[in-house]
Amino acid sequence: MSAEHAEQRSRIRIAILSIVAGVCVLGLKYLAYLLSNSVALKSDAIESIVNVVAAVFALGAVIFAGKPADKEHPYGHGKIEHFSAVFEGGLISLAAVFILLEATKGLIHGVELKDLGRGLAVNLLAGVLNGLLGWFLLNQGRKMRSKALEADGHHILSDFWTTIGIAAGLLAVKFTGIKLLDPVMAMVVGLLLARTGFRLVKESSQALLDMEDPETLGKVLEAMNTVRPPDVIAVHELRTFRSGRYTHVDVHIVVPEYYPVRQAHDLCEDFGKKALEDRGIEGEVHTHVDPCGRLYCDRCPIESCTIRQAPMTISNIFTLEEATAAGPA
Repeated sequence: MSAEHAEQRSRIRIAILSIVAGVCVLGLKYLAYLLSNSVALKSDAIESIVNVVAAVFALGAVIFAGKPADKEHPYGHGKIEHFSAVFEGGLISLAAVFILLEATKGLIHGVELKDLGRGLAVNLLAGVLNGLLGWFLLNQGRKMRSKALEADGHHILSDFWTTIGIAAGLLAVKFTGIKLLDPVMAMVVGLLLARTGFRLVKESSQALLDMEDPETLGKVLEAMNTVRPPDVIAVHELRTFRSGRYTHVDVHIVVPEYYPVRQAHDLCEDFGKKALEDRGIEGEVHTHVDPCGRLYCDRCPIESCTIRQAPMTISNIFTLEEATAAGPA
């Protein structure tokens, strides 16, 4: 079994674990609501329904994203993970609307609380499980470069902090006897969820539009400076985009103009491959070979060059500004 296939199986197992754990947490939170009749705890249970639905969708996204590139999808299927994150953000926003409606009803009609103590205890247990699950999903999503798992982890961690906030608010209800604090807490939960949903949709929509990721671009450029051979004189028009866990890089590479086509091609291909391997980036580099045209003598480190027009006077370290700019005409 290849390393890539083994990693894909791990992603699927983690996604299934997220579904199973989500169902268990949902059961506990619903039990907490039944025990207490708290609108705030009901809102927490509503969010857990979203967690389960989103986890099922994330599993489908992880499976589909693992399919290799084909004729219809030459850049692979990884972008489905960004769709998964957008879908999850939409679900979170929808849950926020339902929670705000429930909170409004509680404020208007009042709330009759029952066994708040036991309800809180059960809900806190569910919250601890959610915190552990969210931390695990977030770390594994980053490690395996899975946007779907990472988004799921972010959401579940936000759910954990929501549970902690609700617990603090309901403890205030228990000790002060001010029952209106219960729907007020539910309203705060709804507003926080709306913010989380908006952020997820915004970030994933930018990825779907191939918006440049400064972090990925910086990693690629650092790797190029680390592995560059002397005859890679300059790079320009450097572009990157993410498709799920895959990174696609386009770059123009300047080489000595007297190099034969085969030598220049092999140099650029090897340079791009080593740059990704240096930072453990899964993806591909598309290179465009540019002859130096005797325009880069002041930064060319090849001392044996027979066509040099001027001595080297400028540092040959690739900078972000030069690497992303257009090359000379």
